Amino acid sequence: MSLSDANVPLLLTITAFLVICLLAMGIMTYIKNLSRRREMIRKIANEKNEWDAAETALPSLNNSEKSTSSLVRLLHAIGLRTNPYKPADSSQLKIKFQRAGLRGRNAPFVFWGTKLILAASLPGAFLLAAASFLKTLSPSHTLLVAVFLAMIGLILPDLWLSVRSSGRVKRIVRGFPDALDLLVVCVEAGMGLDAAIQRVGEEVELAHPDLSEELKVLNLELRAGKARPQALRSLADRTGIDDVKSLVTLLIQTDRFGTSVANALRVYSDSFRTARYQRAEEIAAKISTKLIFPLVLCIFPCLFVVTLGPVAIQVYRILLQK
Repeated sequence: MSLSDANVPLLLTITAFLVICLLAMGIMTYIKNLSRRREMIRKIANEKNEWDAAETALPSLNNSEKSTSSLVRLLHAIGLRTNPYKPADSSQLKIKFQRAGLRGRNAPFVFWGTKLILAASLPGAFLLAAASFLKTLSPSHTLLVAVFLAMIGLILPDLWLSVRSSGRVKRIVRGFPDALDLLVVCVEAGMGLDAAIQRVGEEVELAHPDLSEELKVLNLELRAGKARPQALRSLADRTGIDDVKSLVTLLIQTDRFGTSVANALRVYSDSFRTARYQRAEEIAAKISTKLIFPLVLCIFPCLFVVTLGPVAIQVYRILLQK
């Protein structure tokens, strides 16, 4: 057997592994770009009428699957037939995907299908590689590694979803003070609360697109006839941010007791600015404590080497001369 013939199984294994990795990256890219496609479809559907816009502004994957690849449809079919989620958990699962910016009704099925594909493909690629050029590996070790890779395949999509959700929450928190100030200005200028929310959502679209999307969804729910307290609570549930929950509670109480929205928002804005300033002071006060470990582990050893190193070398040379 020539050297080129011996390398054929290795090349085939590497090629199969790279193809599987590329497919997984393509699936993740598709889910990431789903929000952009949904936004384009929402803008087109917005021109029909308000009621149609409220229903089609957040389309499901079925509306966009016509132009997607057969792989995505295959993942959706696999996830639909092997869906482990119970109907009682559907609301929590929906909120989980909404916080990540994935609002399609079929997104959980594609997500679960991706987990199954990764859980099957990663150990399959390893077993193929083990059969080709890792023949010295014992069967028990091979099985353990395959099980470990299958667990990684199941966990990786969850980690990706968690990172996406946390990043989106941070972006919303970063843009919340600007949106609150704009909301106060709009309400004090004489605009109604619904019109002010719509205007703020349009104004912050370029700087904070995630927050703008949430405000637009809130406005669409209000235009569709949903009660304002219920729509505001839905906003708080979708974001899961304490500051947004506090604002929602304030607006619901203001609407219930009939007090001035402008005065309530002005007081809340001042208290929120004070609380944000206090949080910044708290973070600044913790810096000195957090710097202890880098100083002790990284900077002080280098300083000792630079200052005491020449002295130690000189003492060593003097002792050798004696």
